[in-house]
Amino acid sequence: MSSPTITADAAGTWKLGDLPVHRLGLGAMRLTGSAAFHHGTPSDRARSIAVLRKAIDLGVNHIDTAAFYFSSLRSANELINSALAAYPDDLVIVTKVGPYRAYDGEWGASARPEDLRGHVEENLRQLGRDHLDVVNLRRMPQYDSIAEHFGALAELREAGLIRHLGISNVTPRHLAEARAIAPVVCVQNRYALDRPDPDSDELLRICGEQGIAFVPFYAVAGEAAERGATTAHDEEVRAVARANGASPAQIRIAWTLHQGPHVLAIPGTGNPGHLAENVAAGAIRLTDEELTRLNRPRRETG
Repeated sequence: MSSPTITADAAGTWKLGDLPVHRLGLGAMRLTGSAAFHHGTPSDRARSIAVLRKAIDLGVNHIDTAAFYFSSLRSANELINSALAAYPDDLVIVTKVGPYRAYDGEWGASARPEDLRGHVEENLRQLGRDHLDVVNLRRMPQYDSIAEHFGALAELREAGLIRHLGISNVTPRHLAEARAIAPVVCVQNRYALDRPDPDSDELLRICGEQGIAFVPFYAVAGEAAERGATTAHDEEVRAVARANGASPAQIRIAWTLHQGPHVLAIPGTGNPGHLAENVAAGAIRLTDEELTRLNRPRRETG
């Protein structure tokens, strides 16, 4: 007898503003190729579309994307539009704006505040939407303050082009700066089991106190970042994986979700089999002893 399929609701739910989502979502970056951007081989379009449709079948109702997620042949937003429009009523699509890539893949100058409406409209056009559910402002290092940029997005929210706002690649003071302008429903920062970061630890705590979703990226990829999932799992991760009959990647996802009820996971993949494994990780319940074991190397290097 086959075991029942594990779906995304096993991870529990959270609200992005007034939009309920399962805490296990899908990052769209890896839909475009074997590695993000122009680093790898462009994906097979039919397979990427199959991944998106399978995600919906598995209960995923939170997809993270951006107009600058594209390879030499594939655009994440175009794939999402082709696979899923007309969109399910409960699907929440989160985009991000700020960085800019030219069609040849090269990174250009980051958006100025007056450029952000064009970035939002590009996402609207590619996704075939009349509004965006959530837009994250991705802070670029050259901008110390996000007030002017976030204020421009807040105006677009008031105009009805955006429903909710978030921020990405920020520190606690940037969150305070943004919340003084408009409500923030999520913070998206790099955060992983094997990557201690005091600023992100503090953000995770603050977000929990303020009811804001904390959404790590590269939680599975680790130091491999946009080039794909890491294979450099330490022995603690491998041992916990063996004990749970799981893969190391699944344990990294489970650990992420165990950091708080407000933490969402958005692992990306272009492989239908990996997608099912990622979703199933939402059902893994780590013991206190296992969490202590997993956190030990993090404490020692932090």
